[in-house]
Amino acid sequence: MATIEEILQVEAIEADIYRGPSFPSHLRRTFGGQVAGQALISATRTVPDAFHVHSLHGYFLRPGDPDVPAVFLVDRIRDGRSFVTRRVTGVQHGEAIFTMSASFHILDDEGIEHQDRMPPAPDPDGLVSRVDEAPEHLTAVLREWENFDIRVVPRDQLSTSDYFAAQQRVWFRYRHRLPDDQVFHVCTLAYMSDMTLLGSANVIHPGIHPQGASLDHAMWFMRPFRADEWLLYDQTSPSAGSGRALTQGRIFDQAGRMVAAVTQEGLARTGRNQTLEQQIGRDAR
Repeated sequence: MATIEEILQVEAIEADIYRGPSFPSHLRRTFGGQVAGQALISATRTVPDAFHVHSLHGYFLRPGDPDVPAVFLVDRIRDGRSFVTRRVTGVQHGEAIFTMSASFHILDDEGIEHQDRMPPAPDPDGLVSRVDEAPEHLTAVLREWENFDIRVVPRDQLSTSDYFAAQQRVWFRYRHRLPDDQVFHVCTLAYMSDMTLLGSANVIHPGIHPQGASLDHAMWFMRPFRADEWLLYDQTSPSAGSGRALTQGRIFDQAGRMVAAVTQEGLARTGRNQTLEQQIGRDAR
């Protein structure tokens, strides 16, 4: 199985043009986190070291082909004193499959500071890895992510609020030691953030299996973190309708610091016959 170092090893093939590697997959379309992570690492290659990414907004335009490398075209939209902006377009077979805007901020700005409290959750060491508890038809897909430790908090151990429609909490981390470069941890988290989030919309609809796919993805990075240490992904789905589901996530480290926030809308279509591959792709998220 590919390591995150291999996944994020984009190749410079021309000025501001990069190629991301492809890897064999049981999914019929490229995992969205892979496309987003490769797009983000491509953008960072064009930004001075004094700037770190603080937000990204991406749209999944077409299903990616997992058997073909994607090419990422970076546009240098703005180079300011405090902020730098890049736009990235991922291309396969001559068509755009993904577009992202990423904003980078100088590190020495100061201002007010506050954050939400980390919600309660059982210690991850006492929970079962998702691979170990997966049904047989999902095992092959989840083995593609065997380098990631994903542990969903059981419903009977989940502290919930009556004000949220659907809630889920997940501990996750990369299993192996990563380089100390914070850029690498940010791009790894961009990859990981697409895992399980759309599933938060399904937890209150037992027995219903909508067709799922990421439509757009936005992230904000607030504080430094390590993606190879446990992070709590506090997920909610405030609304679903018209074949789409809105999902949101807050990511905390074990010290209780809020390090990132995510918003994603995904396809949640019912009433159509689905192949096993489509069901696997949905459940794996």
